[in-house]
Amino acid sequence: MIKRDKELIVVGDRVLVRVEEGEERTNVGLYLPSTAIDNQAVQGGTILATGPGLPMPSPDTLSDEPWRTPERATKFVPMQARKGDYALFFRKAAVEITFEGDRYLVVPQAAILALVRDE
Repeated sequence: MIKRDKELIVVGDRVLVRVEEGEERTNVGLYLPSTAIDNQAVQGGTILATGPGLPMPSPDTLSDEPWRTPERATKFVPMQARKGDYALFFRKAAVEITFEGDRYLVVPQAAILALVRDE
């Protein structure tokens, strides 16, 4: 994600999520302030960026000649989450960051419970 000539790069199997702000409406129709939402175990938000995934180990690393390191491009286990998806995730697993004055959450893919994707 690029903002004001700075680039925020998400690494590994993590996703960058835009935090939902403001009031939420319950199933019954009640509006909850953000202080009440902070106590919930599950939170949702829109994915802005994803990491490349977990790097896969090279099968050549288990050779009898460790000084020989063949040139190999890094391969990754692909991410299931995509940019633009709406993710429901465990709030306790998320790490809050502030980048260029905006608040985001960095969430590991393992903490994501469900994805909503518009095709």
